[in-house]
Amino acid sequence: MTSDAGAPSRVQFGAGAKSELISSEGRTIIADAVVAKIAGIATREINGVYDVGGGTARAVGALRDRIPGARVNHAQGVAVEVGEKQAAIDIGIVAEYGVALHELAVGIRRNVITAVERMTGLEVTEVNITVFDVILFTESDSESDPDSRPRVQ
Repeated sequence: MTSDAGAPSRVQFGAGAKSELISSEGRTIIADAVVAKIAGIATREINGVYDVGGGTARAVGALRDRIPGARVNHAQGVAVEVGEKQAAIDIGIVAEYGVALHELAVGIRRNVITAVERMTGLEVTEVNITVFDVILFTESDSESDPDSRPRVQ
């Protein structure tokens, strides 16, 4: 692509670009894993989210974290259904104690929809959020201290 002056023209991405995933020029397929990863990262960006995923997903994530060189699974705790033009997202979280859960859900939903729609061009039809647990900071401190001893032996 070149402009009239002979300099290469730039392909436009973002707000001014077309968001058509299917056009006469071809089609773009966004994998479920990509949408899940974007949604997971967007969820973790919200203050008040302690972790993403239910008990099993968090246990597997904790094991993976102990393996040297293992990468973080940003899609942990996120399930998606992606069609040609739309996506539906289910997210499970653990919240920090004291956070208004209904407001936390609104913030997560807003951030996930914005990120997924902006990055993929898919219309997000719904974001369902399940709060699996609420964590106290005293709980997380004692779990992370391997030298803590039980009070009774």
